[in-house]
Amino acid sequence: MPQTSTSLYRRHRPRTFADVVGQEHVVRTLRNAIEQDKVHHAYLFVGSRGTGKTSMAKILAASLNCVHGPTVSPCGICESCRAIAEASSLDVIEMDAASNNSVDDIRDLREKVAFAPVSGRHKVYILDEAHMLSTAAWNAFLKTLEEPPPHTIFVLATTEANKVLPTVVDRCHRFDFSRPTQQQIAGVLRRVADAEGIEVPDEASALIARSATGSFRDALGTLEQLVAYSGTAIGLDDVLAVLGAADADLLFGAVDAVAAGDARGALLAAARLAESGRDVGRFFGDLEAHLRGLMVVQTLGEVPAELAVSAEQDQRLAEQARRVGPAEVLRLLDLVAAALRAMKDGADPRTQLELALVKGAQPEHDPSVKALMARLERLERGAPAARAAAPAAARRPEEPATAAGRAAVATAGEAKTIARTTAGDAETAVGATGTAGRAPAGGTQTITPERDAAPAAASPAMATPALSAPPDVDRAPEAPAVVVASAEVEGGPPVTAVAVVEADGAVGEPEVRVGVELDLGGVAEVWPAVLANVQDRSPMLHALMANARPSGLDGGELTLSWAESAAFSKRKAEEPACRQQIAEAIRAVTGSSLRLAYALSDDPGPAAPGTATLSEDELIERFMREFDAEELPADQEP
Repeated sequence: MPQTSTSLYRRHRPRTFADVVGQEHVVRTLRNAIEQDKVHHAYLFVGSRGTGKTSMAKILAASLNCVHGPTVSPCGICESCRAIAEASSLDVIEMDAASNNSVDDIRDLREKVAFAPVSGRHKVYILDEAHMLSTAAWNAFLKTLEEPPPHTIFVLATTEANKVLPTVVDRCHRFDFSRPTQQQIAGVLRRVADAEGIEVPDEASALIARSATGSFRDALGTLEQLVAYSGTAIGLDDVLAVLGAADADLLFGAVDAVAAGDARGALLAAARLAESGRDVGRFFGDLEAHLRGLMVVQTLGEVPAELAVSAEQDQRLAEQARRVGPAEVLRLLDLVAAALRAMKDGADPRTQLELALVKGAQPEHDPSVKALMARLERLERGAPAARAAAPAAARRPEEPATAAGRAAVATAGEAKTIARTTAGDAETAVGATGTAGRAPAGGTQTITPERDAAPAAASPAMATPALSAPPDVDRAPEAPAVVVASAEVEGGPPVTAVAVVEADGAVGEPEVRVGVELDLGGVAEVWPAVLANVQDRSPMLHALMANARPSGLDGGELTLSWAESAAFSKRKAEEPACRQQIAEAIRAVTGSSLRLAYALSDDPGPAAPGTATLSEDELIERFMREFDAEELPADQEP
């Protein structure tokens, strides 16, 4: 049976530099200082809780005062080493700065510092939580810290280095203790369990290490608590029960329900959590960690070592990362963060959990722009006929990551090459690319390929760019012309590049567009997202667009219709500035550029949820009220 006289942490804390896990930079520096007899008089150890700051200070003290020392390998059996390990040495004084932080405490320390060591070579003062000292106490301590008596060493340990006076930091050698990885904590747990005769499966030790959040002390404290709960044989269920953590099935099930749009399944997951008696706040933390794991796996393309638990669990995490879209994961992370903030303000935890899961499963109930983007992503995955591809992320041309990216690079190169050829003195494009010609002023020119080979920058997944041109050509454009090149990508959206040739022959950088041609149903499906984008650009224009509905799409021209009673809104929306903002909003959401046509209709379509149809007089009255305006007579209008 394990011993019970002292805690596991006190019995198994490192006694020599060789026992320290991690912190190689600290160990190496202190070992060299001892071997070269260049030990400094003051050290500042900075790091989060449980990373070994006090243990490192005791190892330094034992190395200096061991009967065989100074040595980097204290024996651990001499009287000095045993006294230091048991915290009974008169030459190693531990002070809690949180409870001894006044000027009087520092004065008492200054008086005792003058005394020589009792039995060892050095007196070592360890000030734990040093940042708790008051400013007056620090100022009283400065001179002693800078010029202590011979054979006196100060070690200041703190978790908040920003609260330590700069004048104190300047007088110390500072070491920043890094947080141990989950693998390092799990290794320490296995070593202690073997020494104590405790049976802990790898899954349980990995969960304990993850819950410790970078603290050896917390991990060993949890292990000791589990021994008291279940004895020397610890199972995964025991760890879940003691920690109140959510099991993997509950986390995977909740995320799968949200990704599938199953609000009922998400609520049932919350109900199962409540029935299990686990803490909802702890579940939020576990869910946040799980979603972070999905985000990391989606970004890296593999399960990193820090997230590895077991082969089965890692495979399950990787499969879910492939199934669930990145937008879903990021939006659910935002919902969890918002729920945590609401809980801090006093909101009911279970209600916030159910609200986050329902919003995640049904984005149509969430008015945010991120929810609309999530809906668009679902359309892309599940409804190809009405989907709208988002604009491609900017990448360096030399490193396209996807087939669409490689197609964009190749197509942009084609468009610019053709544009340069058109601007120069050539009747055909470079090689057998196609026939170059001049489009009417301000028009669009296309080039048709007469070859089968794809551009060098393209991948096998990309088809040859489709280019065409009118046969009647001149040598150079007399007015600005537009050259368009497009390419089809297997398994992805088409890519279009547009390059402008100015009248003086200058060729602009081609604009690359990744998207699909929409039908009217597709535009209607994403229309709420377009309105949200318009609202971000101009709330006033959004009010004008509240009653507009897409009513026709023919040849790249989108017809927007207003009710007969909203003629004023239509008239204002036809202004060039408003027209441009609407077109930009449509392009931002769909990735496609559409020409706009406006019309009045008796039946423009159903109104958007939460919007009311306003007549022209009502709209004018609302503008005057909200903007504190007045209506001028016709002869005074500017």
